[in-house]
Amino acid sequence: MLNKIKRWKNRSHSSDLQEKILEIKQQPLPSHIAIIMDGNGRWAKKRALPRIAGHHEGMKVVRKVTKLASNLNIKTLTLYAFSTENWKRPKMEVDYLLKLPEEFLGTFLPELVEENVQVKMIGYKENLPKHTLSAVEKAINDTKNNTGLILNFALNYGSRAEILEAIKHVLNDYKSGIMNETEISEEMFSKYLMTAGLTDPDLLIRTSGEIRLSNFMLWQLAYTEFWFTDVLWPDFSETHFLEAIAAFQNRQRRFGGV
Repeated sequence: MLNKIKRWKNRSHSSDLQEKILEIKQQPLPSHIAIIMDGNGRWAKKRALPRIAGHHEGMKVVRKVTKLASNLNIKTLTLYAFSTENWKRPKMEVDYLLKLPEEFLGTFLPELVEENVQVKMIGYKENLPKHTLSAVEKAINDTKNNTGLILNFALNYGSRAEILEAIKHVLNDYKSGIMNETEISEEMFSKYLMTAGLTDPDLLIRTSGEIRLSNFMLWQLAYTEFWFTDVLWPDFSETHFLEAIAAFQNRQRRFGGV
């Protein structure tokens, strides 16, 4: 695997995607990949288009990446779709962003079912429009018995709020006598988070050149490998996704050890 990424960059554009996939599958894969899908607005601005055009184009990339993750037998793919801070954006853009789950799932749900993908959501359902919530809940219900890739949407999600909410629940259970202080541990605390039942991400991808977490899975990303790219999300391709995984496979994860 030495210099795998360099070899890929030197290949012609006509290189066979399947060859790259087979190469990736020869090494251990990340179990859980999380993605901060950034750069839709800038992609649109570069083309003198409204910001919503970038979000629409980005939705197509979600479909491609989901299908590839399923093909690679990745266990969980978490996508940061709408943060608790995104409400600050212009109302027209917010309204469009919150229509995307309905549009995406309405079109792609049959394929998700066929691909054995299970849809999940983390985030606060309060304040989400009825049409957004209905589309997500239908997808969750229709795929609940699927056993393949977990496609986990972070909608109206903010990690600080998630952690504070978890602390409140721990305190309530402590006061109620359900637990004592000796039982409080990292493993126990994780069960109070929205990601309970999921493994922590092995790999975080962020597009568009920004190098920050933006209040995303702050607890869960403690030992995650990060991969940043200047590529804007609508331009993110299957090859970029494989490149990120190849970078992960070339790293040595010590989890604080030697």
